Amino acid sequence: MTIPLRLALSFAAATGLAAPAAAQSDAGPYRIEETGQRFGSLQEAVSAIGNGDGTIYIAPGRYRECAVQEGGRVAFVAEQRGITVFDGEMCEGKAALVLRGRESHVEGLVFQNARVPDGNGAGIRMEQGNLTVAWTVFQNGQCGILSANDPAATIRIDHSTFSGLGKHPDGTGAHSLYIGEYGALIVTNSRFERGTGGHYLKSRSPKIEVTGTSFDDSRGSATNYAIDLSGGATGRIVGNVFVNGRGKENYSTMIAVAAEGVHSSSAGLVVENNDVSLAPGVTYETVFVGNWSDDPLTVRGNRLGKGIKAEEGR
Repeated sequence: MTIPLRLALSFAAATGLAAPAAAQSDAGPYRIEETGQRFGSLQEAVSAIGNGDGTIYIAPGRYRECAVQEGGRVAFVAEQRGITVFDGEMCEGKAALVLRGRESHVEGLVFQNARVPDGNGAGIRMEQGNLTVAWTVFQNGQCGILSANDPAATIRIDHSTFSGLGKHPDGTGAHSLYIGEYGALIVTNSRFERGTGGHYLKSRSPKIEVTGTSFDDSRGSATNYAIDLSGGATGRIVGNVFVNGRGKENYSTMIAVAAEGVHSSSAGLVVENNDVSLAPGVTYETVFVGNWSDDPLTVRGNRLGKGIKAEEGR
């Protein structure tokens, strides 16, 4: 069983496995919990952990900074949730945090104004390893989280918000959440809203779990699917709230399965007990689950509003 990163880092500190001491400033907003070191820049703190394990506590404030994690297991934790803001600085032309260590944890931070010329600016660019994100806000940029491929790893997102993301502001951009060929994507108790283009959640992972999450497109513009399982997936989409708005670029379906071709089995994918509706003033009709695979899905117990068909195949 995988040990949660925060617990594992505490264990590392207790057993003397934390990163060795390194040069530091006397004061700074970035504190490594295991050593007590303080740094004036986030990159200095990440580099001090190196290939070891460490938790970086970040003081409240607005930061025009970014950092790259090259190795190790690092937790980035706000001392106070919701008032520690990373505002628009992009490393490597990619993201505020570019993560390619063994494991990463992000908690309580706010990422905003993530924009780069190619339209794929992100709060987090996940390139390798496991990722856990909790109580974090991604707002008013191009992407919240954008990943590369790591079939052996898992991305978990809990109690987080993706707001005002997509094609913004110049017509380029990707999706609020875009996960590549990771082993699994798990999203719980989170919120997607005010999309400005693309899909709210796009995943190429063969395993998906989305529970207790809302997709509120009532103030969206030029948006597409709420959930796009591009090559198919197995798993669960259960107990969520979906609202389609008036400003959609594509309103044909809300959840798309294998719309870009069948790359993974979708047999037995369960979509159940979701609340699904159209925002006031919407006049079009749509499909809740569009299935482009040849696999039978389990679509049941969903509460569908007027103008919404439960399922449609190719």
